[in-house]
Amino acid sequence: GIGGMQAAITAADEGATVVVAEKADTRRSGSGATGNDHFMCYIPSYHGDDFEAIIAEVTDTLVGPLQDLDLLRLMMKRSFEVVQKWESYGINMRPFGENYEFYGHAMPGRRRYHLKYDGKMQKPLLTKEAKKRGVQIVNKTVINDLLTDKEGRVIGAIGICTVEDEPEVVIFQTKAVILATGNASRMYPSTNPAYLFNQADCPATTGSGHAMAYRAGARLVNIDMPYLHAGPKYFARCGKATWIGVLVDYYGHPVGPFVSKPTKELGDPTSDIWQGVFQEKMEDGSGPVFMNCAENNPEDMEFMMHAFESEGDTSIVDYLQQYKIDLHKEMIEFGTYDYALCGRGLDIALTGQTSLQGLYACGDVLGNVRGDITSAAVFGMISAENAAAYAKTVAFEAVAEHPLIAKDMALYSAIIGRKNGAHWKEANSMLQQIMKDYVGVKVRSKTLMKSGLKYLGDLKRYCHEQLKAVNAHELMRSLEVLDLIDLAEAIAITSENRKESRGAYHHRTDYTYTNPLLDNKFQTIEKKDGEIVLNFRDKTR
Repeated sequence: GIGGMQAAITAADEGATVVVAEKADTRRSGSGATGNDHFMCYIPSYHGDDFEAIIAEVTDTLVGPLQDLDLLRLMMKRSFEVVQKWESYGINMRPFGENYEFYGHAMPGRRRYHLKYDGKMQKPLLTKEAKKRGVQIVNKTVINDLLTDKEGRVIGAIGICTVEDEPEVVIFQTKAVILATGNASRMYPSTNPAYLFNQADCPATTGSGHAMAYRAGARLVNIDMPYLHAGPKYFARCGKATWIGVLVDYYGHPVGPFVSKPTKELGDPTSDIWQGVFQEKMEDGSGPVFMNCAENNPEDMEFMMHAFESEGDTSIVDYLQQYKIDLHKEMIEFGTYDYALCGRGLDIALTGQTSLQGLYACGDVLGNVRGDITSAAVFGMISAENAAAYAKTVAFEAVAEHPLIAKDMALYSAIIGRKNGAHWKEANSMLQQIMKDYVGVKVRSKTLMKSGLKYLGDLKRYCHEQLKAVNAHELMRSLEVLDLIDLAEAIAITSENRKESRGAYHHRTDYTYTNPLLDNKFQTIEKKDGEIVLNFRDKTR
């Protein structure tokens, strides 16, 4: 994704020898594969010198308070560097003329901080820049596990090349690793459960970075706190702030207090502030909630359609045209998408390093900073700077005889060698049902989550005994499911350990209150010497 490519470019500029291992193809991979149109950033000439006011503003709206503020400050301070770098790469950061323009994800009377840009060619252009610097890109190669030495330092990785039907195991020997593996899709049912890949995020981002780091002993943070995105119901392409309209009820009355008329400057920030609005309105019978664009002038309507293309939401434009839907006459129902781990994952330091020496991370795999594409790009840059410097201080360690290689290869051989067995889709669907029913977003309790953990353990055992793949592609999908199960277990454990109700979606029926002693604390989970260690640490302020 975006973080991985920016990391590759920066590390190469720092003099490192860089290999990118990509599950798909770097030209169109990750959640930013087809584009983006908002880049959260701080530009002094536009925003002025009151930096802390900007930090307060961004934590009030989209990105929220669930992050370490020192990381957020660092991200925002260095965000304009990325804007300038991207312009030099050919990414159109000023599609309207000479000036930077900010639209969407903002409240009335407040400064806007989401730069409107045209990102539909961002991935091909980033790939081009990486190749210019001699970065070796290994496409269609999925990384399944990290290799560590006796001190816990990351020294390599195990990958599988899926170019041919017969999988080929590829061993990487490294001085440092940067994980840029994205979100954790396909763990919960989507808005249309019959279609596993109808996801708001890239459906190939399946928590594999979270899972492999967790297995290696890295610390995860905030994974017990659910996040749900939103957009057109059943049509999992979001663009919340790309829509120029007002969120209204059946009778056309605004459901939020922020806007009553369409405005391209603000969008409607209601769903950023009140994340549960769509689900709550359906459950109390006052829904549905619709996006009403009827009062848009022709110029703003055209602006919105171009913005959909910049963000990569061409399918929305195609659908409207195909079915001759006139947004001046018809409203579009909005809904909540599946539980995701955006901004929930690896606990990193200001250097981008995780709790494991030699392991760095950026993007949606992070758990203590949230900035979406900005976080991916900025911490891609930061993690690469520090990983490249670290790599100069250590030597390669031998990995060919690492015991994890033999263990993993035995698993791969078992899955692809079975004559009879279960398809990965069966296991993935069962996982989604378990998580929905026992570690969901409506009701949580000790008995539900303990039962869910038991069922997840059963499912993992059945998968190891019965999963069957007929080619490299199906083997990759099978391993994705196993990664999701490992991560699901960690979510269930941490969710049960949070003995309170907090936020829009962590509702404990056995602990209905919010515990003030846990305010400004983040929950962590890691494995030490094979044992699971849970902790609540202070949020960095």
